[in-house]
Amino acid sequence: MAEYTDPRGDGAADEMPELSDGDDEDMDNDEEPWQWEEEEDGLPVNVTCLFCDRLLNSVPATLQHCTDEHQVNLVDVIRKHNLDDYGYIKMINFIRSTKCDASGLTGLPDAPLPWESEDFLRPVLQDDLLLQTDLEELCEGSSLSTCPSSGTKSHDALQQRALAAEERARTAEEALTRAMDDLQKLKLLAQGLVLNAGTSKPGNLGAVAELREDEDEAYFSSYGHYSIHEEMLKDKVRTESYRDFMYRNPDVFRDKVVLDVGCGTGILSMFAARAGAKQVIAVDQSAIIYQAMDIVRFNQLEDKITVIKGRIEDIKLPVEKVDIIISEWMGYFLLFESMLDSVLYARDLYLADNGSVYPDLCNISLAAVGDAHKHQDHIAFWDDVYGFNMACMKRVVLPESMVEMVKEDTLISEPAVIQTFDCNRVCLSELEFDSDFSLKITNTADCTAIVGYFDIFFDKGCGNKVMFSTGPQVTKTHWKQTVFLLERPLSVQAGEELRGKITVRKNKKDPRSLWVTFDLGDRKQTYCMQ
Repeated sequence: MAEYTDPRGDGAADEMPELSDGDDEDMDNDEEPWQWEEEEDGLPVNVTCLFCDRLLNSVPATLQHCTDEHQVNLVDVIRKHNLDDYGYIKMINFIRSTKCDASGLTGLPDAPLPWESEDFLRPVLQDDLLLQTDLEELCEGSSLSTCPSSGTKSHDALQQRALAAEERARTAEEALTRAMDDLQKLKLLAQGLVLNAGTSKPGNLGAVAELREDEDEAYFSSYGHYSIHEEMLKDKVRTESYRDFMYRNPDVFRDKVVLDVGCGTGILSMFAARAGAKQVIAVDQSAIIYQAMDIVRFNQLEDKITVIKGRIEDIKLPVEKVDIIISEWMGYFLLFESMLDSVLYARDLYLADNGSVYPDLCNISLAAVGDAHKHQDHIAFWDDVYGFNMACMKRVVLPESMVEMVKEDTLISEPAVIQTFDCNRVCLSELEFDSDFSLKITNTADCTAIVGYFDIFFDKGCGNKVMFSTGPQVTKTHWKQTVFLLERPLSVQAGEELRGKITVRKNKKDPRSLWVTFDLGDRKQTYCMQ
C-alpha cells in the first residue's frame, strides 16, 4: 500500500495557530486564525484549477471556477459518492495525476471509483491547498458563490473545532484499518474459492497468478505508456481481425455477457458492445484503464461497458458467469509475457459451460532461414571488432532471441506447425512443451537461424471465420517474428529434411519470460526471451 505523505510537510505542526487563554485582544481583528486558505503574512495564495492552468486566489474561488467554467460542482461529487477525508484526497490527486476530463466526473458509476487505489493518497502538487481543505466545512457551506466570512470566532468554538477534527481523523484511521482487514479477508476468500473450483488444474493457480502485485508491476507499467497502445491500434492486421470477427458474427455476441481480459484502451470491448453484447466487463491493471473509462464515456457506451482496474486474478467480477471471453493476449512467439495464463484463469473461474474464449485456436510455426548478412552483423561481427577479437561476446549475445521482420526471400524451408492450442481446452501445464519438428528445405544454402511465428483463428460457432498470421510471408504485424540465430551456419540441401526438437519452458524466476531450447543433431542451444 502506498504510504500517505502529509502535503504540508513535517513543519505543519509548527504553523498551527495556538489557542489563547482567556480574552485575546487579537481576536478582535478581522483575521480568522483558522482560515488557512490565506497566508498569515498576507502573501498571495495561488491555487491551481483541477482542470486547467488557471491560478485562483483561494480554495472557494477555485471551487466556484470549477463550477462556472467546467460545469463540475465538486461538493456534489463528494456528496454523491459519500466521500470521506481519504476519498476526497484520493479524488483530488486522481484528477491532477490523470488530467481527466471534467465531464467524466459527473458520469461516474457509484462503484468502483477510479481513484480507489492507495497510490492516490500521494500528493501530486506540493502544498496543494485543496488537500488541506476541511471536508466537513466544505460540504456544509450553503453556496459556492461566496467565500467563507472572515469574522472572529470564540475560544470555545475553536476548541470544539479542534476536537471535532481530531475525532474525524481518529474515525477515518479506524475505518481505513477495518477496510484493509476486510480487503485481506476478501482476497483470502477469493483464493479459497478458486482453489476449490472445478478447474482443469485443481489447486494450481499458476506461476503468473501467484505473483504479488508489486512483483508484477513492471509488466503492467509497460502497458501504461500510450505509445504501445498506439502501435497496437495501428496494427491493422491485428485490430481489424478482431473487429471483423465480431461485426461479421453478431449472432455470437447478441445479448451475451462478455469479459475483456487486458482491455487496454477498450477497443475490443467497444467492438463487442457494437456487435450486440448485452453487457461487457473490461478489466486491466495498467494505468491505461483511466483513459479507457473516458473513451467509453465519450462514445456513450457506459450503459453497456463496465470498466474495472485490477488483475483478473485479484478482483471479483460483478457477475458470476460470462458467455464470452475476448482478449488480445498474444506476445512475441505467442507465449511471451504469459498473458494466456490470465485468460485461462478467467476461463476456469467465470466462463459459462456453453461459453467460449476468443480467439479460440492458435498455433506456433517454425521455418529455416539463410541470411548470411544478418548472421555476419550479429554473430561473426564479434570475431574482429576494429582489429580486436571479441569472440567471447558470442556466448552472451547468441542466447538472446531477436524480434524483427524476416525477409521472405531469406526463408529456405517450408514452415512447420510445432504446436496448436485450443484456448477453450488447454491447461496451464500444456503451455510448456517439447516438440519434434522437420523442416523441408527448399533452397540449398547455409541455415543461419530458425524463425518462429504464430497464427490466430476465430472459429468456434462462427458463420464467418476469421484468421490472421504473423509470418514473414504475409502483411507485417507489430509482433514481427522471433529469430533464433545459430552460432555456426549449418549447410543444408534442397529437398532434405532438417530435423530437430524444440523445448519451451517458463523462466522460474520470471514466469512472464521464456526459455527456448533447440536440438539440431549434435547442436544444442538455449535462448532467453525476456
